[in-house]
Amino acid sequence: MIIKKPWGYEEVIEINKKFMFKKLFMKKDHQCSLQYHNKKKESVYVLSGKLQVIVIKNKKKKVKILTKGQNILIKPKEIHRMKAKSNCFYLEASTPEIKDVVRLKDDYKRK
Repeated sequence: MIIKKPWGYEEVIEINKKFMFKKLFMKKDHQCSLQYHNKKKESVYVLSGKLQVIVIKNKKKKVKILTKGQNILIKPKEIHRMKAKSNCFYLEASTPEIKDVVRLKDDYKRK
């Protein structure tokens, strides 16, 4: 199942009671919402391109640039945002709470 997003798209490969697995494409210079999840825990693995990941934990902001073969774990309640520094494909494996998104800022005016 492909879900179009203003920044690219998500391809849901598997979703069940235990986990969700997606392949995402993000267009260069686009970014997802600044967000957090109450329960969802996710791991991101870059397939190609450069992906900037911002994580804010305990009021401390960390910025990482991930490239092919690199990954990051994002825990519940951690404020985060991904931005493509070039066209980027990445995988996301997470717990299955698909609607557990609290958006704090969004370039595309989504709620």
